[in-house]
Amino acid sequence: MLSFVMVGCAALLTAILTMFSGFGLGTLLMPVFALFFPLPVAVASTALVHGANNLFKVSLMHRDADKAVVLRFGLTAVAAAWCGAWILSQLAHWTLDIRWQWFAVDFVTTPLNITLGLLILAFTAIDHWPTLKKKQLAPRWLPVGGIISGFFGGLSGHQGAFRSMFLLSYGLTPKTFVATQAVLATMVDTTRLLVYGTLLLTVDATDSIGAIDWPHILVATVCAFIGTLTARKYLEKIKIAFVRRLTTFMLVLVAVGLILGIL
Repeated sequence: MLSFVMVGCAALLTAILTMFSGFGLGTLLMPVFALFFPLPVAVASTALVHGANNLFKVSLMHRDADKAVVLRFGLTAVAAAWCGAWILSQLAHWTLDIRWQWFAVDFVTTPLNITLGLLILAFTAIDHWPTLKKKQLAPRWLPVGGIISGFFGGLSGHQGAFRSMFLLSYGLTPKTFVATQAVLATMVDTTRLLVYGTLLLTVDATDSIGAIDWPHILVATVCAFIGTLTARKYLEKIKIAFVRRLTTFMLVLVAVGLILGIL
């Protein structure tokens, strides 16, 4: 019962946050799943919830998405997501943990998480550098953003943080920002789920990877839908400055959490 409560509450709260920031559901929900399931199953389970919630957002807001950004960013993101997901499927049985303790509490991180955290901090610092803060990136950088976001989305599920950093530089309105994020995330989720599915459909209860737990997926998905509907009521009142501040806060929070092994 505790696992259902934790997964449901995490999905509800992070769905509200991700409606404004453009990311966070997968990043913050995955560690909760990882408390109860092996990491490959936790990543894939999170992807299912993340994908379902993004489809829900797309059904509500797809008309507001910026089609030019979706094409330039999304095509490279899909290709890179396939590569990242394939690598994860090959490394599913590999473990390389870095463990440390603080006040009798054990923390576990990995070289990948540390790398992701440092990259997020670096991109955040660059984005808020005084001379660059008010500048918009040229459209030619959109495919590069797609490669970075898609690859890490497929490999570990951390696609939204990198995507948000690029899209915030294009002067999108809050509604367009959220809708474009949802469409791009759905494209990446669909790609990586096709790869993950090959792995998950071939495992059984005796496999060291483990089998996916559908009841937890259902609870998390329903709670995420409720969170999305709740946040959508306030989207019209939100300004892009608030979105940028919230995104920056969550970027730093996620980066530090990944590096220290909290997330």
